[in-house]
Amino acid sequence: MKHFSAEAGDEVVPWHATAQRVAQTLAQTAVERDQRGGTPKAERDLLRGSGLLMLSVPTELGGLGASWQQTLDVVRGFARVDSSVAHLFAFHHLLLATTQLFAQRGQWQPWIEQTRAQRWFWGNALNPLDKSTRAQAVDGGYVFSGRKSFCSGASDSDMLLASALDANDRLLIGVVPTGRAGIAVQGDWDNMGQRQTDSGSVVFDGVRVETNELLLDPGPLSTPFACLRPLLAQLILANIYLGLGEGALEEARSFTLQQGRPWLFSTASAANEDPYVLTHYGDFWLALQGARMLLDHAAAAFDQAWLRGTSLDEHERGQVAVAVAAAKVASTRASLEVAHRMFEVTGARATTAALRLDRYWRNLRVHTLHDPVDYKLRELGDWALNARVPQPSFYS
Repeated sequence: MKHFSAEAGDEVVPWHATAQRVAQTLAQTAVERDQRGGTPKAERDLLRGSGLLMLSVPTELGGLGASWQQTLDVVRGFARVDSSVAHLFAFHHLLLATTQLFAQRGQWQPWIEQTRAQRWFWGNALNPLDKSTRAQAVDGGYVFSGRKSFCSGASDSDMLLASALDANDRLLIGVVPTGRAGIAVQGDWDNMGQRQTDSGSVVFDGVRVETNELLLDPGPLSTPFACLRPLLAQLILANIYLGLGEGALEEARSFTLQQGRPWLFSTASAANEDPYVLTHYGDFWLALQGARMLLDHAAAAFDQAWLRGTSLDEHERGQVAVAVAAAKVASTRASLEVAHRMFEVTGARATTAALRLDRYWRNLRVHTLHDPVDYKLRELGDWALNARVPQPSFYS
């Protein structure tokens, strides 16, 4: 199973080999780091040095000029071997995109340029469901105070996207250095899956946020183009899910071919010839293949919408939302099924703690709870029955 699509048109993309090398390096320590948890400092520095933190940035801004479909393909390749680092890498690009969607070029371009020059790694403290952080107006800006949860990648980040509610409950989103006075990353993430995403909490204690650091023009979810932000976030999640499913299938395949044994009552001479084993693998392949096709279609549609820029209209955005919702549901279902049922084709010996093959299910189960898949199905049902596209929100 190949890790990345090696071609863009007929030309081999120059960053492809770098992405492959990074994935191979991540794979070497993924099992041990899953057990350890905490911040993957060496792996984050590997990404800083690789240049891939500029993957989605256009070449005219000093980036590598990859399309979103190509960027997501790299995310998926990383997720096959290490979904935590894939998550951090993908959210970095999501946060860069957020500044471009919610602000004017004169505001976000200097941040992009500094990201290249300083090798900044961006972290997330934007959680619109967490309303515990408040913004108090002061001369020239605001002061953020409170505790924000699910702050993926905040540890060892250079810049943070942070949100708070003002006195009128208006959502404010600011870009601030992680090292600014009053910001304390707690390092309290200790969940059963995605153990190296540092998705714990950040405390803001009177943090000054200047007006020119706030994303106000056009602002969050204010235009059809700005409303592409949640669709990119959903595409990122779906590609991580599919990468985990593909990684689980590859691990199961390797185990079956190298260590599998036919069951006592099987007429097959080897596990890989057993008809029941073959049936399971057929199910696995079919489910992942269908999800992969839906994801690739959704990513291509997203790229077209991104290129439309501020000319994008509500109907066009809605069509992308339907494609993304379908891909999200399919990748969730397929990958959870493979990660759960892979033990039916590997057997009891595959449950040894040394292999930690359960990490695929654990990572999927934690990550797929980001937002309920039932609500994606409701959106798809509303589209199929009533021809109504999903309404924009931070989750649709």
